[in-house]
Parts: sequence; structure tokens; C-alpha cells
Amino acid sequence: MRKLKNNELDRLSVSAFKAAEKTPVIVILDNIRSLNNIGSVFRTCDAFLIEKIYLCGITARPPHKDIHKTALGSTDSVSWAYAENTLDVIKKLKEENIHICAVEQAEKATMLDDFNVVPTTKYALIFGNEVKGVAQDVVSASDTVLEIPQLGTKHSLNISVSCGVVLWDLFSKLSRLNQNS
Repeated sequence: MRKLKNNELDRLSVSAFKAAEKTPVIVILDNIRSLNNIGSVFRTCDAFLIEKIYLCGITARPPHKDIHKTALGSTDSVSWAYAENTLDVIKKLKEENIHICAVEQAEKATMLDDFNVVPTTKYALIFGNEVKGVAQDVVSASDTVLEIPQLGTKHSLNISVSCGVVLWDLFSKLSRLNQNS
């Protein structure tokens, strides 16, 4: 096997990305501290054609060199907006009939591998602060809490890793549904 060169990967241009049909998923970052994590989330959202990112609270906004370092230009392709209050974003999205999912460890959480997507539903996924996770009032306002099954000794995954795992899972499930319809 030969590794492919970047020019062989057939990736979209920024304008083609903006015009492409998006995966019906929105990402909400709830008070993320690390600029590298923010950039990594942008890059992951670009990979899966995610519709939009909401940067909330203390979450930094582009342009910033430390976000750019890991985003590698995806801040230009992925649509984003800033909101001071995560609950305001949730309220707005619920009015648009978007299903709100906090990614957190909580009572009665649905394990990610048990979560069934509905093809006609748009989802918003909330990822929380590196230390405190998703704020309790945000968890309480969510329609579903998704938990990534973990078997090791640590209590959590890095937020950018969690984002990659959950986005891949939903993208895969939605893609399978679209292939079967």
C-alpha cells in the first residue's frame, strides 16, 4: 500500500464545502478553555460536514493563532457563531425543533452505542469544559444525555477526543440511514 498525497485526497474547496449539503448536526462548545481543543473541534466538524458550531461563554473565537494551529483553516469552512450564554442557544435551537444532546456522564444517560438516530431529526451536541464538563443547568435543559462508554481507570476523555468519537458515531449512523432510504 502507498500513502496518498494530499492532492490525491479529493477534498472540497472552502466554497464547495460551504455549498455542500451538511450533516444535520450542530456542535455547541460550553465554556471550553483550551484553544487547541477549540481548533481541533473545528477540524473534526470540517471532516464530517457539520452544519455549525456555537462557541459559548469563555470559549475563545477565531481568529486566534492557537485555534488556527490545530484548526488548519477549518475556521474558514465551518460556519460558527458566538453566544455568551449556552442556555440561550439551547432555547433558540429547541424552537427550531432541534434535538439537544449533552455529552456527559449523568444519571439515566444513554450510552452512545445504544443511541438511535432518527433520519428526519437535526441534532445539537453539547461538549463541556475540560474540568467541569457540561454545566448542570445545560444538562438539565437537554433532551438527551449521551455518554461515551469507558472501561479504563480515568473518568473522562479529552473534549476534542469526545467530539471526534461522538461525531463519527452520529455521522456513521446517519449515513447508514441515508443509504437505506
